[in-house]
Amino acid sequence: MLDSNTRKKASDKLRKIVGSEYITMHETDRILNAHDAWPLSEAKIRAGEMLPLADFVVFPGSAEEISKVLVVANELKIPVTPVGGGAGTCGGTLPIYGGIQLDLKRLNKIGEIDHDSMLIRAQAGVVGIDLEEEVNRHGYTTGHTPTSLRASNIGGFIATRSGGSMSSLYGKIEDLTLGLQVVLPNGSIVETKAVPRHSVGPDLRQLFIGSEGTLGVITEATLRLFPKPEKRRFRSFSFPDVHSGIEAIRKIFRVGIIPSVARLYDPEDAALTFSMNFEFDEGHCMLLLAFDGATERVDLDDNESTRICIEEGGTNQGEGPSKRWWEHRYDMYYPTRLTTAGYAIGDTIDIVATYDKLENVYHSMKKDMEAEDAVVMSHFSHMYQNGGSIYMIFFTSQPDAETAWNTYKRIWDAGIAACHREGGTMSHQHGVGLSRSSYTEDELGSGFGVLKKIKDALDPNGIMNPGKLGLGVRG
Repeated sequence: MLDSNTRKKASDKLRKIVGSEYITMHETDRILNAHDAWPLSEAKIRAGEMLPLADFVVFPGSAEEISKVLVVANELKIPVTPVGGGAGTCGGTLPIYGGIQLDLKRLNKIGEIDHDSMLIRAQAGVVGIDLEEEVNRHGYTTGHTPTSLRASNIGGFIATRSGGSMSSLYGKIEDLTLGLQVVLPNGSIVETKAVPRHSVGPDLRQLFIGSEGTLGVITEATLRLFPKPEKRRFRSFSFPDVHSGIEAIRKIFRVGIIPSVARLYDPEDAALTFSMNFEFDEGHCMLLLAFDGATERVDLDDNESTRICIEEGGTNQGEGPSKRWWEHRYDMYYPTRLTTAGYAIGDTIDIVATYDKLENVYHSMKKDMEAEDAVVMSHFSHMYQNGGSIYMIFFTSQPDAETAWNTYKRIWDAGIAACHREGGTMSHQHGVGLSRSSYTEDELGSGFGVLKKIKDALDPNGIMNPGKLGLGVRG
């Protein structure tokens, strides 16, 4: 928290920039913005613990206002934590050092569609579902539909290097973002040209995509669009084990088929997710596929994928499981029967690996996490030609808060250690935030020093989202 003198100086200056109606110091407002969807912070709130609060929540209305706010923050050396929808799952928007929480919800303008280039410009505070529904009306899709689509926004997608449920076909947010506007910590406003690619030095977009507010504030983006597919077909298969399901996925991509959806649920996750609505052999996995495109192409991809799956030991379950998942894919972001209470806590470690390592990563993580008093279930999703991601989902229930939080940490430590040992990467799409910050240096190796030098060069006063990505920890 800021001392009273600094708080008074900052308050006077910030009110002149955004207006008194767009800055709040009320405790209720600061509490509401003090957490995201990180399961640990949610569990601590349920247990009655108070999370760190910002001194101010500021609602800027433009990049120019953000620029002026950052100039003030630099002058007074005040921490700044950007926040959008607050739907992140890693504690990336928690204001752990107080200061200014920069809420971007007023930056909610959507530009005109460039129909020739199939592009659209949108501000960082635009909610994902609002953008998707707007372009749908004109016959397009963004192709980016994470489960948080109704609760998260464009700036958050880019800041955390997000991946949507159809990333296999349409790409991840780094593939979909052609241009950016970013406000640097010193208040400079930087624009990158929105072009398909360039050969003018390093791609500066990629410096800020995934930077989680540690290098600046993303304010606008130019995004690719795709025509809405003529046909979307769903197909499902049960498999006797994880290995045969992964082999089917690998061979589907190998022959040049790119499903819009490819998700393999291990036996525990398959039983929990599908057994109440569909009949399949106990102990079997469930593979969900979807194909987008012209009807003739969808027919070909569906038929060839079916042939491969059956050859690998799969049983055709029709469209039912896949279609039901699609129709209920956003449900998981809202309270369900799995919502934990008291000192029970669950979380997900989303990792990524190449096919030669994927199964070993899965088995090793599952074994080591279960050894720390966790129930573990998993599904493989966001699959690609060279590999894919695994959601290692765990739950634990403990008798008191201290034991619960310590067990939670041990499960994470065991899971990440196994992931690294077997050659995986510790995050596919959810970013780093706080939950993975202590592992970032091990993950990046000698590259972490490069990242620190970039941080020091752009943010010498360390004001931007300190403590996230393992950077800028304040004394």
